Amino acid sequence: MFTFPFSTNTLVKDIVNELPKTSDVFKKFRIDFCCGGNIPLSEAIAANGLNEEALMDELKAVFEKYSSTETDLEVWTKSDSTTIIDHVINHYHRTSEEELLLLSPYVTKVSRVHGDSHPELLTVYELFYEFKKELMEHMAKEEAVVFPLIKQLADGTVENREDAINMIVELEKEHDHAGEILRQIRAVTSDYALPLDACGTYRLVYKRLEDLEGLTFMHVHLENNILFPRYF
Repeated sequence: MFTFPFSTNTLVKDIVNELPKTSDVFKKFRIDFCCGGNIPLSEAIAANGLNEEALMDELKAVFEKYSSTETDLEVWTKSDSTTIIDHVINHYHRTSEEELLLLSPYVTKVSRVHGDSHPELLTVYELFYEFKKELMEHMAKEEAVVFPLIKQLADGTVENREDAINMIVELEKEHDHAGEILRQIRAVTSDYALPLDACGTYRLVYKRLEDLEGLTFMHVHLENNILFPRYF
């Protein structure tokens, strides 16, 4: 278990920098984490007349949900397919869906506000929404069609093994394309290098896009390198 590292003395901007998903909590409580983030959390709470306990509880919930990472992959190599599939759905699909939904307005805002002076943001906007559409459709297909087939492959009840294998191969191709979109985003942003005039929201978008990349790569790793090869 990780220890919650923030207190009311922590600067708002430092909390968001350390754990970008907390920006959603600050937005909910109408705390300016962008331009007004250079103040202690206690000052923001007082200025907005907020309930300190309620705010801290939500920040702790985000920390507990998103601070842990996949560090022990060996456990998955020894797990049965159903356990891996359930983990992928609960940890990666649900988390990715939520992040794609919550990050969308930030990507749109930054491209609209800063796109004239930083045209690469217009490309980021187009690539992000392409990635969002494809990943959402991909995850839905996995859950509705392919994961049930893999479970049937695992227990020997699949009706047409060749068709099932072909669908897994198709998923791998979709993984490759999603990875290519993420590589294009990284290339056009010069590895998420921030310009000198980047505002807080600009910084937030780049940090969360990079985190989304990491989440997606681990998601794909569990499927391509641990789950799928069992059936080839």
